[in-house]
Order: sequence, then structure tokens, then C-alpha cells
Amino acid sequence: MDLANLQLGTGNLLSCLVRLLSKEPEWLNAKVKFFLPNMDLGSRKEAPDPAEGVILQLRRLHARGLATWQAFIHCVCMELEVPLDLEVLLLSTWGHEDGFPSQLGAGEEGCSKSQLHHALKRPHQSCGSSPRKKQCKKQQLELAKQYLQLLRTSTQQRYGGKNPRLGQPLSFHIAPILQKSRDTAPLDTQEEAVMGDPKAEDGILELFNTKAKKGSRVIVVLGKSGMGKTTLAHQLCQKWADGQLDRFQALFLFEFRHLNLVTGLLTLPQLLFDLYLSPKSGADTVFQYLEENAHHVLIIFDGLGEALYPCSSRKTEGPDASGPIFTLFSGLCNGTLLPGCWVMATSRPGKLPTCLPVEATMVHMWGFDRLRVEEYVGRFFRDNPLQAAALAEVQADRRLQSMCAVPALCQVACLCLHHLLPGTSVGQSAALLPTITQLYVQMVLILIRQSHLHPTSLLSLGEVALKGLEAGKVVFYAGDIPPPMMAFGAAYNLLTSFCVRTGPEHQETGYAFTHLSLQEFFAALQLMASPEVDKDMLPRYVTLHSRWVHRTNARLDLLDYLPTFLAGLASCACRPFLSHLAQQDEVWVGAKQDAVVQALRKLATRRSKGPKVMELCHCVDETQEPGLAQLAAQSLHYPLSFHNFPLTYTDLAVLANILGYRDAPIHLDFEGCPLEPHCPEALVGCGQVENLSFKSRKCGDAFAEALSRSLPTMNSLQKLGLTGSKITSKGISCLVKALCLCPQLEEISLRNNQLKDQELLDIVEMLSCLPRLRKLEQTELIFLLSPSTETAAELQGAPDLQRNARQREEAQTRNLRLRKCQLRVHDVETLIALLRDGPCLEEVDLSGNQLEDEGCQLMAEAVPQLHITRKLDLSDNGLSALVVHCVLSALSTCRTLAELHISLLQETVVLIFAQEPEEEKGTQKRAAFLDNLMPQMPSELPPSSRRIRLTHCGFQAKHLEQLCKALGGTYYLSHLDLSGNALGDEGAALLAQLLPGLGTLQSLNLSENGLSLDAVFSLVQPFSTLEWILHLDISLESQCFLLRGDRRRRDALAGGSLPECPAGAQFLGFRQCCVPRSFRLRECQLEPSCLSRLCEALEKCPGPLEVELSCEVLSDQSLETLLHCLPWLPQLSLLQLSKTRLSPRSPLLLANIFSLCPRVQKVELRYPHHVSLHFRSSEEQEGVDCRFMGCGLLQEHVEPLCWLLSKCEDFSQLDLSGNLLGDDGLRSLLECLPQVSISGSLDLSHNSMSLESALYLVETLPSCPGVGEALVNLGPEQSFRIQFSRQEEAGKTLRLSECSFLSEHVPRLATGLSQALQLTELTLTRCGLGLEQLTILLSLVKRPTGLLGIRVEELWVGRVGVLELLRASAQASGNVTEISISETQKQLCVQLEFPRQEENPEAVALRLAHCDLETHHSLLIRQLMETCTRLRQLSLSQVNLCDASSLLLQSLLLSLSELKKFRLTSSCMSIEGLAHLASGLSHCHNLEELDLSNNQFDEELMGTLEEKCRLKKLDLSHLPQGSWSLDMLTRGLSHMALLQSLTLSRNGIDDVGCCHLSEALRDVTSLKELDLSHNQIGDTGAQLLAAVLPRLPELRKLDLSANGISPAGGVQLAESLSLCRHLEELRLGCNALGDLTAKVLAHSLPLQLRVLRLPSSRLGPEGALSLGWALNGHPQIEEISLAENSLTGGLPQFSKGLPLLRQIDLISCEIDNQTAKHLAASFVLCPALEEILLSWNLLEDEAAAELAQVLPKMGRLKRVDLEKNWITAYGACLLADGLAKGPGIQVIRLWNNPIPPDMAQRLQSQEPRLDFAFFEDKPQTLQST
Repeated sequence: MDLANLQLGTGNLLSCLVRLLSKEPEWLNAKVKFFLPNMDLGSRKEAPDPAEGVILQLRRLHARGLATWQAFIHCVCMELEVPLDLEVLLLSTWGHEDGFPSQLGAGEEGCSKSQLHHALKRPHQSCGSSPRKKQCKKQQLELAKQYLQLLRTSTQQRYGGKNPRLGQPLSFHIAPILQKSRDTAPLDTQEEAVMGDPKAEDGILELFNTKAKKGSRVIVVLGKSGMGKTTLAHQLCQKWADGQLDRFQALFLFEFRHLNLVTGLLTLPQLLFDLYLSPKSGADTVFQYLEENAHHVLIIFDGLGEALYPCSSRKTEGPDASGPIFTLFSGLCNGTLLPGCWVMATSRPGKLPTCLPVEATMVHMWGFDRLRVEEYVGRFFRDNPLQAAALAEVQADRRLQSMCAVPALCQVACLCLHHLLPGTSVGQSAALLPTITQLYVQMVLILIRQSHLHPTSLLSLGEVALKGLEAGKVVFYAGDIPPPMMAFGAAYNLLTSFCVRTGPEHQETGYAFTHLSLQEFFAALQLMASPEVDKDMLPRYVTLHSRWVHRTNARLDLLDYLPTFLAGLASCACRPFLSHLAQQDEVWVGAKQDAVVQALRKLATRRSKGPKVMELCHCVDETQEPGLAQLAAQSLHYPLSFHNFPLTYTDLAVLANILGYRDAPIHLDFEGCPLEPHCPEALVGCGQVENLSFKSRKCGDAFAEALSRSLPTMNSLQKLGLTGSKITSKGISCLVKALCLCPQLEEISLRNNQLKDQELLDIVEMLSCLPRLRKLEQTELIFLLSPSTETAAELQGAPDLQRNARQREEAQTRNLRLRKCQLRVHDVETLIALLRDGPCLEEVDLSGNQLEDEGCQLMAEAVPQLHITRKLDLSDNGLSALVVHCVLSALSTCRTLAELHISLLQETVVLIFAQEPEEEKGTQKRAAFLDNLMPQMPSELPPSSRRIRLTHCGFQAKHLEQLCKALGGTYYLSHLDLSGNALGDEGAALLAQLLPGLGTLQSLNLSENGLSLDAVFSLVQPFSTLEWILHLDISLESQCFLLRGDRRRRDALAGGSLPECPAGAQFLGFRQCCVPRSFRLRECQLEPSCLSRLCEALEKCPGPLEVELSCEVLSDQSLETLLHCLPWLPQLSLLQLSKTRLSPRSPLLLANIFSLCPRVQKVELRYPHHVSLHFRSSEEQEGVDCRFMGCGLLQEHVEPLCWLLSKCEDFSQLDLSGNLLGDDGLRSLLECLPQVSISGSLDLSHNSMSLESALYLVETLPSCPGVGEALVNLGPEQSFRIQFSRQEEAGKTLRLSECSFLSEHVPRLATGLSQALQLTELTLTRCGLGLEQLTILLSLVKRPTGLLGIRVEELWVGRVGVLELLRASAQASGNVTEISISETQKQLCVQLEFPRQEENPEAVALRLAHCDLETHHSLLIRQLMETCTRLRQLSLSQVNLCDASSLLLQSLLLSLSELKKFRLTSSCMSIEGLAHLASGLSHCHNLEELDLSNNQFDEELMGTLEEKCRLKKLDLSHLPQGSWSLDMLTRGLSHMALLQSLTLSRNGIDDVGCCHLSEALRDVTSLKELDLSHNQIGDTGAQLLAAVLPRLPELRKLDLSANGISPAGGVQLAESLSLCRHLEELRLGCNALGDLTAKVLAHSLPLQLRVLRLPSSRLGPEGALSLGWALNGHPQIEEISLAENSLTGGLPQFSKGLPLLRQIDLISCEIDNQTAKHLAASFVLCPALEEILLSWNLLEDEAAAELAQVLPKMGRLKRVDLEKNWITAYGACLLADGLAKGPGIQVIRLWNNPIPPDMAQRLQSQEPRLDFAFFEDKPQTLQST
């Protein structure tokens, strides 16, 4: 470049640029096409002068805008050989925002907008048959031909170019594997054929070889990211433009990522013409032509998985109707729009929209197989000397080969090899590309070197990518991307451009990343390398997506592969790259990488399935972390199942890589999964797979051929299943050859394949090569083989095969199936001989033959001699009812028979035999839990129980004697099922007499036998007399009759004895034998005579007895009869009437029960239709609970109800909530209340009460005896509760909430308060009292004597300030003794003392003389001095003190001679205010309690501590203690001889500070409480304290939680505690104490200890057991916390009981079912237990059952927390049953257990005390006095 010609003017600069570009016309055309994708470069005539053509194109670029022009200039400088001086001028002049070439502004506009049609009308006039019609049709045809030619030309320009990609030397296309998987219409090619040839691209044309006759032809191409779906769409456009798709006259291609930007409604013509290509004229005519020739129209929609589905269900009925884009797509698919057209959509796998028709052709795009990979690499390196080296690298590296199976990755890999191979040795290049992420990293490094771009500038592109993903944005505009990055993306094809049309007259250029995965990679770079992203933010991006979700209008979920790239960047190999990119050291990068790895570790331990497991494997494989891979591999399920989602070669390759880190064998089960034909090759050498099963009709011969290459290398494979596929002789021949090389195989299943006789013969010939084969299945033909002697011996002696006994046993099973073989009676003897003398068989199936009665009887008689271990099936053999008893008699002596099922209606005769002893033992344990949820006794397990089912056999009463005679001799019969017969009432009565002869059963089922109420009375007789029957459950209408027993009780009875149950006996491992009997009668009409007869029949039943009755309606007469009969049943413990409608008089009838039956302990009548009566077992239990909730009680019912209730001596609770009493009802109730003896609570909530009721309550409190506390809330909560107290002298408390007092109500309220002398505390919460009304109330309340505390909680309290609140307090009529203000809590509390004592005016004047107050505050301080002369407590919390307030506070403190307690916490004031406060406090010499916690005070305030000699309690927590302030504190402590409590929590005290503090504490011998929690004293500080603690003889409470104490300090501390004999509370949690400290502590626990809290203390089973041993039987312990310790197998067992234990906290202790069993037994021995915390453990239904058993026995239990366990709905039902018997329990928390929401809602509606919510609902409760 001649520098002389280059001047500073932009004119000369433009000339230089034009001359430069004139030499690169092709490059310029490519860039113009990139930045102006819609520009028709061939539409204008070529300029005669090349320079003019360049100027013309530059004008077009200039007209697009500043951002486009800057990006183009950066492209020129980056890609062309530009002299340095010209490059500097170009970038400095036009490369930033200030420069823009004005010379290009004139002339032709850059890009004219298309003339888009606002609305297209269909022709309404007919041309008739005139001669003009032919001319009209000819004109229409001509317009259509013009448009079709225009469409073809435009498509050629758009998609016909051969632009190089990512530095690729030439462009070419390799067709991927396309596999049709569903097409109901006949195909020209074979259905499951693999289409496409690596040497011919015409395979994609076979997509359209369907023969759908009508409607739309819909094709859906499914493929994962990078498979080439978009490339396929572009290839189709190119081929159509080139004339290769001649069956289509028109082709349209839309991308959903563009269509999502269209927000308006469109018609189909507007979609085709406005958003794609408009006709020059005659749009209506062109569209009409397209409609008439729809079968020649192809419309392609790319990216269906990115489509936003509309919220509305709008349907488009015709072309003129408008709708959202997706509605138009639906109309095209279902044929309502453009019927007959072809629609093709591409999508990632996942849930597809329902608009796709069932007959749509599904085509899976699988990418490249091995041959295609090699073909692609060969063509990429064609004419390149590196071709052979590149092919060798790919062929030698399996990981690289698996990545290249994805076409997009194959392209990137070739680019990387192109630059890596010249400088590396053989194999070294592939080693640099071990993962997808590192493949992209190498690509970026290569492009950076080529472009000389600084690596940090990539973060700007990463920022664009990340913001786009988070906003669901994949289309960007010129202003979104910095020009240098735009140029970089354009130069190396990282970005693609296109024209975005979103409506008429609106179009612009859009940009997107070439692949969505590329955007995700750059987003991951931004997250890992940007300093703006904290490492704590990374785990929220590391998630597993199932990808089986629909899109919505809200946003696109585009983070599918982002976790994979984050995991890849967490690899150690990427650390230098990230460090260079972020300009940070590797420590900073390593912290971010560790955060990602830790997030993956958490995910690896979760129970994920299906797609999430596969995604986890991809993420773990990308990290290249062996430890993480081993954790993930060991956490995989056995078996590992994949159901119904596509899997590629890459997926299986990654899975095989992870399995390589697994020690244990695994079973892989693929069912219904579309599988890439060559994907089994990825399993080559996978030695961990023992069982491999494929069940998919999508597996064909190609799949079988690939599998045959892997099988010989899988040395551990024992079972192979390939069922339900389309394998033919071709595939079988390959498999047979491969199976011959697998001698270790033991079972093969080839069922439901398309095999012919010859293939079966080939398989049979193969058997000689498989010496260990036991079973071979093919459809209805099963070969059972016996191993040779040598092989059997080898199996027994091989230690590697013995490691998994269950799998080996299954592999050796033998079955015999002779179904429908026309076997008759004469064949039975031969068959028996063969079975008797032959090998042991697991199952024998003789169903579907003609054995008849005689043959079945012969087989039954021979059963004891036959070697059958599991099952004998004689179904469908013509057995009749006449010989069933004979079969039973023949089988009665067979000791191995476990179950017999005979159903003549269903032609079923099945015999199940007992299992092997070890397996039988486990089965019996599971059966015990399912049958009655009772554990086995610690004695030997009973023999096998027997279950006999004789269902639907038509048995009548006349058959019973024969049946019972045959059953009477049956060995150990436990379950008898006679359901579905015709026994009738006569049969039930007869069976009741015969039942004792059947022995001790566990269950008897008589359902569906036509029984009536008479049968119920017949069955009550054995229920009352037979000891084994514990439960009689009858639903008359449903015909359900079930008698059940208890397994353990049955075993004891069978042994001849039943141990007696000592009263209250409970000990570890043994549960009370006195199990309640239950009688349930549902769905019947209960008349008075029926109830009398029933109660009379139940009189003889032993107890305890629970009765549940249910009928639609129960009359008053029936209810009265039932209640009068209850005294006849002294053994009754519970009576329930469920789902039974009662009359309005029922509460009064139920209230009379207290006079009829004094044993009643609780009566509950609850809407809807539920009644329960609990009866006390002894007279010693105190208090009766009566609840009539939601019963519609009115005022008229109050007086008779109270008269009836007065007959009861003591009510612990009376609940009348949810009724209709109203204000008048309350008046009546309060008048009658003295008649009723209540020692507990009265609940009147939700009774439609108003403010009048609240005021009346205030007025009548003096006359209500025994009232301790009352709570009234008139807001939405509608609470009205009264708590009674037996201590009559105790003060009364009244709490009023949301009562909306008006000014006129204040005098009445004050009068009531003045008269209620026993009322000592009043709380007004959100009652509408303003500051003025409060001032009036305080001045009007006057009493002759006593104390009254008034607490106000209103929003204005936090706004008016301390001065105004003190001003209001100064107006009180009595002496103010306490003032408490909290601005944050909006709370003011004032305590008044009556009568008011006036102080000497001279003394007041003298004190005022010392006050330096402004004039307008002098009156206030005078009033405060008069009213607060007796002030003993002043509390200011969370207040902002201005200087005036602090000055007033100083003056007030100077005058308070009786002040004992001062509290100023969490408050703010100025330095001047601090000085005032310090001055005032310095004169408070009588202070006994000082709380200055959570402030930011300086040392001046600390100096006042030295003068507080009488201080007893000091709280300085949350104050920063510097060395000087700590020194002042220690000096002050030396003068506090009376100090009893010291709190220094969260003060930053370290071991040095603890040293000074320990010295000061030596003199504070009166100290009772010491709190140093959440400091950093460490082991040194703990050792110093250990030396001081024995010198504190009065110490009661010690809290050293979270102080960094390890066993080094913990042991000495624990040893010193043995000398603290009065210690009551010990809190050492959140320290790494370990088991050693726990052991020492166990020997040092003081006898007076009440609270022990050791959460998060690194305790193990050994330490926990030591503590349990020490605590067992402890007489004083009330609270234990061992939460967040690993206590598996080491949980304390309190066999001696803890009599005072109130709370036990075992949260997150890894407690399982077995541990919970012993724990539940311990709970019963803790009679005072109120709260059990077991959340975040491993408890399942069995543990829930154990807890449900003990809940009724824990009288004081209030709360059980079972959050985050594994309890299902079944376990929750058991807990609900336990709650029904435990009336005192308030809540059981069950949040985040695997219980469906609908089931949880149903359970909570039935039992409101079950809480499934995230936040616990804690209603306002009364404080018992």
C-alpha cells in the first residue's frame, strides 16, 4: 500500500478499502450474504467496473446500521491480508462508535423491505363457462408458474451456497443414518430399513416413500443435538432447488426459533407469503393453486422441540381464519389446512405435541456409524498428506470414535486433528481430545491462534450466550453482539445469519450460534471463567433434565447440555485454559471446579432413573474424575433399566466408560427404547454386565450384527435377552456365531422374533458350544438344560460366581411347560414317574390339558413325591366342585405346600410350594409386616404358613362339612379364602360352628357369599370365643367379610400357650400381647333392635375391644339405644361411628353418655359425620375430653347441653368450635359455665362471634371461676379459646386480636379492665387502637390495687418513635413499673401498678434540675418522673434512638432509683447518643440485669460495667469484642461477685480472649449460666475453661456450641464436667468432638443434667452407644439432641426408660427401619415425651407402622416430625390410625415423603393433624397456667 496515497480523510480510506476488496470478490459476496441474508445478489445487473460493484455492496452493508458496519470492518481486518497501517486506520476510524463513512450514505438504499401482504382474500367471483374462463385459468397458471420459479430461485440462493465451515477446506455432505420406526401405511422400502448409504446422498429421498392416501403426510425426524437435523432440512431445500425432488412443486422451510418471535395471529397465506416469500402479484391465485395441488407441496418445520405451545386451544378452520403459529402447524398436520400437503418436522427426542397424527411417520436420525465416520474423515482430509494419520487416530481411539458418531462433533474433531497432527506424535492428538468439552476447548484455542484474538474477549461472547439461555433466547440482533465477536463468529462459522420476518413490513437480520450446543458451551465458559459469577452460583446450573417436557409460552428451557459442559470444564485438564481465559490463578479456577464436582457428587447419590441417569453419566464422564466416576458407578441401580427413550452409540459408550469403574456386576435392561442400529458396539469389553436385555420392536438385523461384535468380549455375561424385536435369519446367523464364543452364558431368551424353522435348528446346533446354558426361550418353546458334571463342579467352586448367590440361583432354575398338549388321565402315571425320578424343577405348567377330576386328584396325591420347588399349574383341566375336597385331603399332608388357589369359574388350579430356608425366612418376615405389622418374637420362626384360596367355586352350605373335614387335617393352615361362593346365611352359621375344627388361622375371607345381617350375628359368636380372631371386618353392601388374626399370637396359640401380658409391661424387642380386638360393621341399616342384639352378642368378647359402625343414617332412637347398651360392654375401649349422618339432637344424646357410662374418657363429634368414644381402662386416668365440632349447635342448645355436661366431674377439654352459637350463645354459655367443671380448655372458635363477644368476655371475666387465660381473634382465624387453671389465686391473661375497636369502645373496655381485678395481662394485637386511643385507655384504667400489663401490637408502633410511646405511657393512671418497646416487632408493653403513689414534688424538681433538656421535652420528663418513679424494667429492642431520645433516656435513667433491669438490643444511635446513654447507665447502681446484645457500641459504654457490682445477669452477645473492650469486660467481671448469668455468644472471642476471660471467671463463683457459643476458642480455649469450670460450684448451664473444639479439647472439657455436680444444661453441638469425647462424657454426666445437646458433633455409633448407656434410666434428663450425626447401628436404647424426657432430636441420623423398631420400644418407656424429631432419615412404612403402634400409648406426646423420609401413603394411613387413638397428639409432620399430592390432601382431610406442608402450620395456642 502506497502510504503517500493514504490520507487522514475518510474519502481516501474508502478508496483503499475498495481497492482491497476488489481483489476478493468471492469473499465479499460471502460476507454480504452473511450480514444481509435476504439480499438477492443476482437481482441487479453486474456493474461494468468492479470497483463500482464493491461500492454498491458496501452501501448495502452501511445501510444496515452501525453495528453491522463495525462487525464487517472487523471481519476485513481479521480475515484478509490487510497492511498494518491500513488496519489501524480502519479500526480507529470505522471500528468504533464514533466513526461512520458518510460517503456511503448517499445513493442506493441497503436493503429494501419486502412488500408483505396484510391480508389475502380468496376469490369470490366465478368465471363461469365463458371464453374468458380459459383465459382466466391460463393467467392463473402463469402466475403460479412465475411464483414457483421465483420460489425455486430464492431457495437456490439461500441454500445452494457451499460455504466452508469452521476452517474446513471444502464442503461436502455425508448422509446420516435414518431409521423409520413407525408408519401405519405401507412403505415402498422395508419398514425398519436403515436408509442412506455413506457413498450416496440419495438415501434421504426415501423419507417420502410413504403411501398415505388422504390427509396430510406428516414426517417427524427425531435426533439429538448435533445429529444434522437442520442440515437435513437445508439439504432437502438444496436438492429441491436442483430439481432432485421432482415430486414437489413447492417447498417452504420454517424454523421455530424464528417463528417464536411472531406474537400476532396469522392466516396460512400470511405464513407462506409474508414470512417466507411473497408473489410479485396474484397472491390469492397462487394460494388457490397451492391448495389444488397440495399433494405436491412440502412444508418443513425445523426445531419442533423449541416451539412455544399456545396457552389457548384455538383451532383454525380454514385458510382465512387466523391463529398463532403453532395452531397453523397443528392445522397442517391434521389436514384442516392445505389438506393433502406434506409436512416434515425435526425435533429433539422428548414429548411430542398431541397435534401430530397417530399415523405420522417417525424417523430417527442416528448420526454416523463407523463406516460413515471414516468416510467423513477421509473426505475432510482429501488431497491432504495427513489423511492416513487422521484415519489412524480415529480408528485407534474408541472415545474419539464415539464422539465422532455425532456429525457436528465429527466436524469439530477433524478441524482439531487438522491443526494438531502436524506437531504431535502418533496417538498424541487423540489423547488431547478425550471429552466433548475438551474437543470444543481445542477448537477455540485453534481459532484464537488463527485470529490473534485475546482469549479474555471470548467472555463477551460467553456473556451473550449465557444471557440468551437464561432468557430462553436463541436469536440475537446486531446490537446484542460486540462487533469484534460478530466478526470472529462470522469468520469461523460460529454464528449463522438469517432474515427474521415477524410480520408485515418488519424484517431484520438475526444471528444465532451455529449449534445450540455451541451456545451452551460458551455459556459454560462464561460461568466458569467470569469473575462476576461466584462459585456458589454454579450448583444451581448443575441439574439433571429428563427432557420430557412440553414448552410453554413462558420461556424456552434451553439448559439441556449446559451441565455437561460445566462438568467438562471442571476437569483438571481444562484448568490452565480457564486460568488463562479468566486471568486468574489456578486456585481460583480450582474452587469453581470443585463446586461443580461437589454438585455432581450429590446428584450421583440420588435415586435417578432413565434419561437422568444417562445425563449423569455424560456429566461424570466429562469430568475425567476417577473418584466421581467410581461413586456414580457404585450408586447405579441393580438392575439398571431404561424405558422408552432413544439411545445412541455415544450414550452407550459413555455408560460403558462409567461401568468400568464399578466393582459389582450389573443388569442392563433396555425396554421400548429406540436404539441406534450400531450402538451395541459401544459395549465391547464391558465386563461388568451380567444380564443384558433388549425388549424393543425397533431392533432389527443391523442391531443384531452390531451386538454380535460385542458379545464375545463381555466375559461376565450370564443372561442375554433379545425379545420382541424384528430380527430375521440374517441377524440370527450373526448372533449364533457370536454366541458360540460365549461359553459362560447360562440363559438366553429370543422370544417373539421373526424366526423360521431353519434358524431354530441353527440355534439348537449352537447348544453344544454353551456348556453352562440352563435355559433357552423362543416364543412358546422353552429348552431346560442340565449342566454337565464338570460344569456343575466348576460352578460350585468358582469364587467369582459365588459372590452373588441370588443371581446364580436364578441362572440355574429349571422349568417344564406342557401347556395345551392334550394330556389325558392315562398320561398322568407316566408324567408322575418322570417328575418323581427326574431332576428338581422350579415350575411345572400342565395347564390347558384334559386331566379332568381323576387326573387332577392323582397329581395332587403324588405332589409330596415330586421334586417341584416353586409352582405346579393344573389350570384349565376340567376340575369340578365334586372332587375339590378330595384334592384338599390329598394335599393336607404335603409339608412344602405354601399356597393353593382353586377357582372353578376362572378355571384356575395353582399350587405354590415353600422356598429355600434362607429365602423363606425373609419372606416370612415380610409377610409378618404386611399381615399385621407386628415383628417376630426373638425365638425360632414358625414353619411355613399355608394359604388356601377356594374362590368362585360355587360352594354352598351343603359342601362345608366335606370341605372343613378335608381342611381340618391341613398342615399349618394360616389363610383361608372362601370368597365368591354361595354359602349364604346358612353357610355362615354352619361355618361358625365348624371353625374351631380348622385350628388357629390367621385370616378367613367370606366375601361375596350372599350374606346378610344374620350372618354378622353368626360370625360374632366365633369372634367372641376363638382366641385367634382379633379383627372382624364386615362391609355388608360391598359383601366384604374378613376375619383376621395376629401372626405372633397365632404362632403362640399353635404352640399351646400364650404368654400373659403384665400390666404396663413394655421392654425392648417385645410388644404387649394384649392386642385390641376390632369389630367393624359398615354399609348396613342399624335399627334399635339390631344394635341391641349386636351389643348383646359382643358382651362375651374379651377385651380390649374396638368397635366401628358405619351406616348412611343413624336415627336418634338407634343412637340412644346404642348409648344405653354401652355399659354392658366393660371391655370396650373405642367406639366409632364413621361416615354416619346424625340428627341435630345427637350432641345432646352424646352428652348424656357421661351419666350413662362413667368410663367414657373422650367424646368427639366432628363434621362430616364422625363420632368416636374413647373409654378409660382404669379409674386413675384423669380428665375427660369432649368435642362437638361443626355440629350446628345454636343458642337454644347451650342450656340443656351444659346441664348434661355438668354430670361429669372434670373436663380436660371442651371443644364446641365450628358451630353457630353467635354472641347470644356465648352469653348463655358464660352464664351456664359455672355448672360445668373444666380444668383444661374451652374452644369456641368459628362460632360467628363479633366484637360484642370480646367486650362481654372482658366484663364477665371476674365472674368466671378458674379461668387462667382467654384468647379471642376475630380475624379470618376466628379463634375463641379459654384456658382454665386450678390455681384460683393465679392471675388471668386476655389476648385480643383483630377486634377492630372504635373510639366509642375504649371507655367500655377500660371499665371492664378496671373491674376485672384478677386480670393481670392484656394483649391487643392488630385491634385498630391508635396512639390517641391507647393514651385514653391508659388514663382511664383505674384499680384499687394490683398489677396490670398492657401489650399493644400495631403497625404504627414501629413508626411513631420512642418519644411518642414514652409520652403515651406517661399518661397512665397507675405507676408504670415496666416499659418494653420493639419497633421492628411493632410492640409496646406497659405494666401498671395500682394505686398510684405520688412522689414528693420537691424531689421531682430536684431531679429535673440535673436534666439538660430542651424546653419542649421538660414537660414530658416531668410526667415520666411522676409516673415512672417505681419503674423496675426498661426494655428497648430494635429501635432507632435520635439524639433527643437518647438525651431524654439519660435524664430518665438518672431518676430511676428502683430500676433493676435494662435492655437495649439491636438498636441504632449516634456517637453523641452513646455518650448520653453511657452517662445515664453510670448512675444506675442498682441494676441487676443488663442486656446490650446485638449492637455496635464502643468502649465508652463498656466502661460502665466496672461500677455494676450488683449485676446478676449480663448479656453482651453479638458485640464485637476487641482486645481493649475485652480487657474492660474482664476488669468489670472481677467486681461482679453476684453475677449469675453471662452471655457472650458470637463475640469473636478466640483462644487468647478466652485466656483473659477464664482468669476473670475464677472470681465469679456465683455464676450459674455461661454462654460462649459461636466463638473461636478452639481446643486451647476449651482446655482453659476445663481448668476453670470446677471452680464454679453453682454452674447450671453451659453452652460452648460451634467453637471449633476437637477431641483434643473436648476430652479435657468432658473430664472437668464430672466436677460440675449441679450442671443441668450442656450444649456442645457443632464441634468435631468425635466418639472419644463422647465416651469420656458418658462417664462424666452429672446426675442433675436436664438438657444434653450434641448436634453435628461427628459422633458415630460407638460414641452414641456410650452416651445411651450413660443416659439409660437417667432420672432428670428432659431434652436430648444427637441430630446430624451418623448413628447407623449405634442409636441409644433406653430400656430402663427416661421418666422426664420431653424432647428427643434425631434429625438426619441415618436411622433405618430396623433401628426405628428398637427406638419405638424405647419411646414407650418415656412417659413425659412431648416431641419426637426424626426428619431427614431413612424411615419407610415399616417404621411408620412401629410408630403408629406406640402413639396411642404416649399420653403427653404432642408433635412428631417425620419430614424427608421414605414413608408412602400406606405408612401415612397407619399413622393416621395411630393418631385416631392418640387424642393428645397435635401434629405429625410428613413433608417431602413419597406421597402423591392428591393422596396427601385426602389423608389430611380425614386427619387434619397430618401435616404435609413445607411450612408448619402453627396456630396461636394458649399458654397453660
